Amino acid sequence: MDIFSSAEHPLRFRELPFTFRQRQAGDSKLEKAVLWEYLLMLAQKIIGTTIPVRFIAFSLIGGLGVFVHMAVLWPILTLLGSGAFMLGQTAATLVAMTSNFFLNNLLTYRDMRLRGRQLLWGWFTFVLVCSVGALANVGIANYLFREGHSGWFFSALAGILVGAVWNYAVTAVYTWKRPQAA
Repeated sequence: MDIFSSAEHPLRFRELPFTFRQRQAGDSKLEKAVLWEYLLMLAQKIIGTTIPVRFIAFSLIGGLGVFVHMAVLWPILTLLGSGAFMLGQTAATLVAMTSNFFLNNLLTYRDMRLRGRQLLWGWFTFVLVCSVGALANVGIANYLFREGHSGWFFSALAGILVGAVWNYAVTAVYTWKRPQAA
């Protein structure tokens, strides 16, 4: 697919039948992370280089974080009532940020995966940076909504976009920075 999508002119091809057999030795190198990278590569071919493919992966994982957040917040509010909203929101935010960090470490930044002490430090910087991104998200969305520049939906969307770009850009520099050459 990569060769066909990258070619300047349409290529001709012919399908050849192939029958898979049981593997005789070794293990397959085709794991889920490889399939993820392949899908991201195809997405990059489709949208071009205007939007980095890592940003797309980062954003998809961030979207999953919304579900994680709600899955933590809902039972806390169900068990403890609405008076525990601040506690639930704080816990849900921390759990969602943590799951986003580990998924990004596993998938988005697979080639720069953090391990050992770097993993703990990376988590800390990720949570710190994303906390600032969350504040920017809420601040911008609130400003746009209160000033009447747009309705609630577009105000929220603008806040999310600013927060996502901030989180991606800063974590790329501080959390998953490439090691300096010696």
